Amino acid sequence: MAEAVDVKNPFLVALGERVRVLRARRGMTRKAVAMAADVSERHLASLEYGEGNASILVLLQVAGALQCTLAELLGDVTTTSAEWLLLREMLGPRSEADLRRVRVHIAEMFGATTDAARTNRIALIGLRGAGKTTLGARLAADLGYAFVELSREIEKFAGCSISEIHNLYGTHAYRRYERRALEETIQVYPEVVIATPGGLVSDTATLNEMLSHCYTVWLQAKPEDHLSRVAAQGDMRPMAGSAQAIEDLKMILNGRSAFYAKADMVLDTSAQHLEESFQILSSRMRAILKMPL
Repeated sequence: MAEAVDVKNPFLVALGERVRVLRARRGMTRKAVAMAADVSERHLASLEYGEGNASILVLLQVAGALQCTLAELLGDVTTTSAEWLLLREMLGPRSEADLRRVRVHIAEMFGATTDAARTNRIALIGLRGAGKTTLGARLAADLGYAFVELSREIEKFAGCSISEIHNLYGTHAYRRYERRALEETIQVYPEVVIATPGGLVSDTATLNEMLSHCYTVWLQAKPEDHLSRVAAQGDMRPMAGSAQAIEDLKMILNGRSAFYAKADMVLDTSAQHLEESFQILSSRMRAILKMPL
């Protein structure tokens, strides 16, 4: 008699994938989420692989750790009201390009900066090691703009280092400081180049703020280049304690790519040397700003 084959419940499999995507998007390890949710790492692993019928309480705890609603964790936030349902019906079949136009129009309705003012605030986004600080500082000097490294502004607001913010106050507090630092930078500087933290796109409210008030540039790079550049700067944390560092980084990148892709411009910094990347970035921005080359 043939052995029975275990077939995973499709809903539990989809739920597990959703948890993995949300965790990757926020750049959190399974251990970090398990600790924040107060569940065992083994229990969380079972949830992610669709092997456990988690209770509502556990799902609520995991949603809290991932800073999302239970509806978002389950993947259907658009069932929360009649208006959401009507919007979902209207927007569901639309293309990404159409949805982008709708988002931009809505942002303009609610006070987004005009295109002319927005292009004078240039925000560089991407993972650590993409070249945001190096290229950002050079671009600012080239254009005669101020340069702001947002991580340093976050530390000023908090009065301690980024790692201390996470250790003492947690990820939620860090995201609040991050948004406050971005809002302050936008208010203070009419002309500025901003190097943003890699995880800024994980918070949709902060991402919307940036997209509405800044011209965004996604600096892409190969995962191997991200790690080697950070290590070359003397920071070995990406390599520490993980034999799967490159796979972890790919997972984070996959989780964030759809949000990085909302940028106005994309520049692959792995495609050429630093000097060439700067020349390309400078010439493109000068063309947009109508500055002489």
